[in-house]
Amino acid sequence: MPIFHFTSLLVLTLGLTLSNPITTAAGPLQDDLAARRARAMERLGPDTIAIFWSAPTRVYSGDVDYEYRQESNLFYLTGIDQPETVLVLMPGNTARRELLFVREADARREHWEGHSLTPEEAAAQSGIQAAMTADRFEPFIAAMFSRLGAGGAAGEADKFFSALAEGRAKLALLLEPQTTLSATPGPARQFAASLKDRFFGFTVQDATPILWDLRQIKTPYEQAVMRKSVSISSEAHKAGMRQAAPGLFEYEVEAAIEHVYLKNGAMSWGYPSIIGSGPNATILHYNRSSRRMEPGDLLLVDAAANFEGYTGDITRTYPASGTFSPAQRDIYSIVLAAQDAGMAKAKAGNRFADIQAACDEVLRAGLVRLGLVTDPKGQQFKIWSTHGVSHWIGMEVHDVAVPRPLGPGMTFVIEPGIYIREAALDNLPKTPENAAFIDKVRPMVQKYRNIGVRIEDSFLLTEGGLERLSSSVPRTIEEIERFMAGNK
Repeated sequence: MPIFHFTSLLVLTLGLTLSNPITTAAGPLQDDLAARRARAMERLGPDTIAIFWSAPTRVYSGDVDYEYRQESNLFYLTGIDQPETVLVLMPGNTARRELLFVREADARREHWEGHSLTPEEAAAQSGIQAAMTADRFEPFIAAMFSRLGAGGAAGEADKFFSALAEGRAKLALLLEPQTTLSATPGPARQFAASLKDRFFGFTVQDATPILWDLRQIKTPYEQAVMRKSVSISSEAHKAGMRQAAPGLFEYEVEAAIEHVYLKNGAMSWGYPSIIGSGPNATILHYNRSSRRMEPGDLLLVDAAANFEGYTGDITRTYPASGTFSPAQRDIYSIVLAAQDAGMAKAKAGNRFADIQAACDEVLRAGLVRLGLVTDPKGQQFKIWSTHGVSHWIGMEVHDVAVPRPLGPGMTFVIEPGIYIREAALDNLPKTPENAAFIDKVRPMVQKYRNIGVRIEDSFLLTEGGLERLSSSVPRTIEEIERFMAGNK
């Protein structure tokens, strides 16, 4: 391709857009997106060019794709939920530090799939004034790394060009994990290798820790969206509780829950709903929703909506018939007390390990008291309480983060659980100690068998303390029985 084309492209991209910027929409979202990008660029530094790609479409079956799900980091920075989108950040540029590339118009594709954002529409939605079609992306990147047009376009990219000339420039990408020599590198690593084969003067930087660090602290705008998302999920849980009854199928509860999502503008779930009755309540990620509920069953419901790209995480366990049995009350009371203990430790300066330790202490003591565990100090209770109690929430249900103490703006869950599966005893190593343990606890296992209880709420830590976003969903035994009695 002629040098003239590269130089002209550079002038067109970085020059003409200065004098003829695309008008962008003003609003809280666009302001927040701009602030997110500014924080990212501050971390990246002036010698860096950062590139973020959209997620690919994924095939469900044959010629049918899954519903499109944007790559979370690109969505965090642009608010664009469309494939074939690329964001370029150049923190050292004098004016146009953000460039957005979107796919070209295609009348045939849009007849089948619907309208694609034009550059003008993408600019308005994201607040990025320099928006153009995706066919300009590769020539633009080649022009940048060739330093063609240096000194032109009012010296717009001269800081990056100087860094290249001095061998200190950086290419920042979201690099895929690479754990073996034989595994094929991911697309970002292949792109980096391709540039390294052709150009010089730069090193490759993984931008992942920067984005994870930023996403861990929710902005006030994000906090408002999280509150709305969890509010919709809370109403959905209550709809499921109203629907549940012996003789109905698990999928009927799931339908009642997901109806509320759509009715309130949450166009999808944040993760596949877990609706497990009876023995299915002891399966952590049960997703078939096919069993008919029976009298005396507990129903464990773990479900949440995706609203505007953000999801909470809520689990409730309740009797299909509306009343807990004595054995169910025993287990439920331990889990509830464990969650209360964890909540008391969810404060600024503490860590997830503090929440876990507080929950574990209650779970262990409760299981010893019921005769399901014989060791009052060790990890034996993990036979029945098999998972951690906290994870981050946000753009993903198991959201990203970097190791640090809890602080304002963080969103997370506390979710202790107990699951009495007789198979857990059968899977223990065949040792004399385990044989003695099994003989001692088996009568209690028979008493509590197939009882699975998890209680999970979504939380936001604020300057004023812990906010339980899902507080409207009945949680205590008394609240649940009262709610179900009044809504049947």
